[in-house]
Amino acid sequence: MPESTIPEILYTDSDLIIVNKPPGLLSIQDGYDPDLHHLQTVLEPEFGTLWIVHRLDKDTSGVMILARHAEAHRRLNEAFRERQIEKVYHGLVTPAPPWQQKEVVFPLRANADRKHRTRVDYTNGKPALTSFSVDKWFAFGALIKISIKTGITHQIRAHLRALDLSLLGDTLYNAGLPEQPIKVERTMLHARSIAFSHPMNQAWLQFTANYPEDFREIYTKLRLTTEMDSMI
Repeated sequence: MPESTIPEILYTDSDLIIVNKPPGLLSIQDGYDPDLHHLQTVLEPEFGTLWIVHRLDKDTSGVMILARHAEAHRRLNEAFRERQIEKVYHGLVTPAPPWQQKEVVFPLRANADRKHRTRVDYTNGKPALTSFSVDKWFAFGALIKISIKTGITHQIRAHLRALDLSLLGDTLYNAGLPEQPIKVERTMLHARSIAFSHPMNQAWLQFTANYPEDFREIYTKLRLTTEMDSMI
C-alpha cells in the first residue's frame, strides 16, 4: 500500500480515532470496486473494528472521526444530526471573490442532472447553509474558510458554483466559468478542523489537520501567480 494513502493519526482513545485523511483514499467501500482501499481496510488491521461516522469525498483531504464501538458511533451520529459538530474546511477557489464574507442559504437538490450534480432548486431543494470567508486574496483566486451547517452532497461545490466560483481542480462544477488558472490533479478542498464533545465523557475536543503536500504546492503557485502565462 502506498505510504501516501495511510492517514495520519491525530488522536485515539478507547472510544474514537481522529485521522487526517489523505487525498485519494476512500472514506467508505467503493460500490463498483470493493477491493479498493478505504479507511476501514487501512486502519482496522491496527485498531480493530471501526465505525464510519461521516464521510469526505475521495479527493477531499482532512480531519475525520471514526468510532471504536457501537455506542460511540450512535452518540456521534446524534451529535452530527443535532449539528453539534463544528467543522471548518479550507479551499482554494478561482476567480478571486469580490467579497470578504458570504453566507449562502440557497436550497439544494442532490443528483439533479445527468452528471449527478447538486443544484440550487427553489422548488424541490432542501435547506442548505454555507458560510464562506476569504483568508487570503490573490490575483486569480483565494484561500477561503468554509463552514457548513447542513450536510447535502457536494454542498460546498454547489454553493460556490451558484456564486460563479469553483474550487481549483474541480472539473464537475466549473462548466461555464473561466478556464482555471492552474492545472490541478484533484479538487483543492481540505477539512481543516473539527471540534465536538467527546461522545462518552463530554470533554471538549478540537483537532486541526495539516495540509497535504499537493495543497501546499498549489497554494504556493496561486500566491506567486501574477501573469497568465505563468500559471501552468
